[in-house]
Amino acid sequence: MAPGEIICIVGSTGSGKSRLLADIECLAQKDTQTGRQVLINGEVPLVDKRFSIGNRLVAQLSQNMNFIMDLMVEEFVAMEAESRMMQNVDEAVNRIIKCATELAGEKFTLSTPVTSLSGGQSRALMIADTALLSASPIVLIDEIENAGVDRKMALELLVKKEKIVLMSTHDPILALMGDKRIVIKNGGISKIIETSSKERVNLEFLHKLDNKLLELRNKLRNGEKIEFNMFGF
Repeated sequence: MAPGEIICIVGSTGSGKSRLLADIECLAQKDTQTGRQVLINGEVPLVDKRFSIGNRLVAQLSQNMNFIMDLMVEEFVAMEAESRMMQNVDEAVNRIIKCATELAGEKFTLSTPVTSLSGGQSRALMIADTALLSASPIVLIDEIENAGVDRKMALELLVKKEKIVLMSTHDPILALMGDKRIVIKNGGISKIIETSSKERVNLEFLHKLDNKLLELRNKLRNGEKIEFNMFGF
């Protein structure tokens, strides 16, 4: 895996996709229920790499992300920026919140309490934080299609920031956006598939179809009728 690369993890529900992500997050050393060992550049990671609180090698964005702190969005992001010794905290806060609202498609402000953010807004805030603020070079994402965020924009942002992205998904568009996909069966890696040139062509068609479906969803949300020419779809 290299910086800017997307690796997708696919398989049926219950096959072990989330367990693989969990093993990677903790840099498992045969001490989890799977018995896996994760190596960094072919070597066993140092203990401080596994258990460091500050500069973690891996950042994970889970399916469920709820805040329990009684803070405003501005205070939460500023606290994060200050802990990472950012020189211009105010600029970082504004940049992250602007990015997060674009990802979520739902506006929120500096004064919005983090506990009142929707699931999509919470995930969007943490994706923006991970891309623009976190030093972790590896990002794990569990089924971003269920996050209520612009999934294509989120991936493009992480790739632009030279993150290595490992992502479990059931979404064919996300799977084909990846450079490779790991197929999980019965808890283990069944095979690894490199995205082919033909699949890249199919991806362009799927993007067009997805944009049309988004247009129809917006009509539905706005109380409009879902009427269109099927042959022009």
